[in-house]
Amino acid sequence: MTGKKRTLWNIFENTEGDKVVWIIVLILIMFSILCIFSSTSRLLGPGQSRLDLVWDHLKIVLLGLGLILACYIIPSLNFFRKASSLGFIFSAGLLALLISGVDLGFVRSIEINGARRIIQVGPLQLHVNEVVKIAMVLYLSWAIDAFKKGELRLFKDNELYQKIFYIYAPFLITTLMLLPGSNSAALFTGGIMFLVILLGGGSGRDMFFLLLAGVAALALCVGIYKISDGKMMGRIGTGLSRVFDKEDYEAQVMNSKPGSIDYYQALDEIRQPYSAKIAVHQGGFIGKGPGQSTQRYVVPDISEDYMYSFIIEEYGILGGIMIIILYLSLLARSAIIVRNCGKDLYAKLAVAGLSLLISGQAFLHICVNVDIGPMTGQTLPLVSHGASAFLCFCIAFGVILSISKIASKRIEREQKNADPLVDLSQEPVAIEHDLSDLDDFESGTDINQELNDEQYGI
Repeated sequence: MTGKKRTLWNIFENTEGDKVVWIIVLILIMFSILCIFSSTSRLLGPGQSRLDLVWDHLKIVLLGLGLILACYIIPSLNFFRKASSLGFIFSAGLLALLISGVDLGFVRSIEINGARRIIQVGPLQLHVNEVVKIAMVLYLSWAIDAFKKGELRLFKDNELYQKIFYIYAPFLITTLMLLPGSNSAALFTGGIMFLVILLGGGSGRDMFFLLLAGVAALALCVGIYKISDGKMMGRIGTGLSRVFDKEDYEAQVMNSKPGSIDYYQALDEIRQPYSAKIAVHQGGFIGKGPGQSTQRYVVPDISEDYMYSFIIEEYGILGGIMIIILYLSLLARSAIIVRNCGKDLYAKLAVAGLSLLISGQAFLHICVNVDIGPMTGQTLPLVSHGASAFLCFCIAFGVILSISKIASKRIEREQKNADPLVDLSQEPVAIEHDLSDLDDFESGTDINQELNDEQYGI
């Protein structure tokens, strides 16, 4: 007897873990490759062609897939728990190096446009904010789970001190340390961490005081910026200007003399958001087609901060809707994975937090691209250009897939060990009795009087 013929579909069919999440990952990566190939030429180095750009991106994609598989094949949650417990120390260390402006030759903090967001290690550049997002979601998942289980070592006799030391203080410290590099990253990451704590069972009173502490810390940073006349906490000024600045730069462009300093300064302020809106408008329903974008020559960050508008320009509203469906599907599938995790709080919070992080950043990126809210600089997860962000989100997807695989195995194991609904070793009339009771239970029939075995003739 010959075995079943091996095909690509059979391999995928036998793949463990949530298959819908696998499909979402693969489609997003496909979009990434297509979009990077036809997006801005700013990414091209001297003497490079677009094929060189795609090849460079393919290397990152292969590395990212390797990270997904590396997380996926981990057979136990214990590894993720131990690694997650170091998340805050790792994040705080990276942020401290970043803020201090360290320059040790091989390792140095890089300042771009007045903000420090990147640590360069040799030839590699690490976008610290992207790493911290993932690390802190996993850390808080571990800390809340360990607190609920009574596994935390310090302050064993005082639960309030444990919550402050292990959960609330890391939340506030990380948010404040993110502020000097990016207001949007600090607020967004802080918001996701707040949701993780809330999902972990944070009491209403504690969450109120935690939110109050966050607002007070933010007000303190604004005060420092004002008192120092903008010399300290400079990114606070950038954020305030984006939210409260009512300057009509469009009118300045129209009224200024072409070629003047005022003209170009006003034009720089509106170039990216206006061009993104033009891209969305010109895309129409089916788009211009791959490689036909015109706004890529106008928006320098179209492959990063404005990737969604580029997708609509080339693939139309249909392409834009497909992207939205993919991220919504991730949320839906993650809800199913969370339900399958049973009583494992760490697994539940890790999957819920990472899926909220990925989808939340995606919709924040989409809102900015369609001119809802101020520019945030958040990329489109697993699609926008950027090695650090791409690889970090690959790790996030790898953790979700690994936990989904472990949860599926747990369900299969429980199903095998569970007692059957009907004992087939009984007499036929007894089996009929049991099946009748089961039918009544499923249909909601109210059985007021139980019939004993003698009435069934057993």
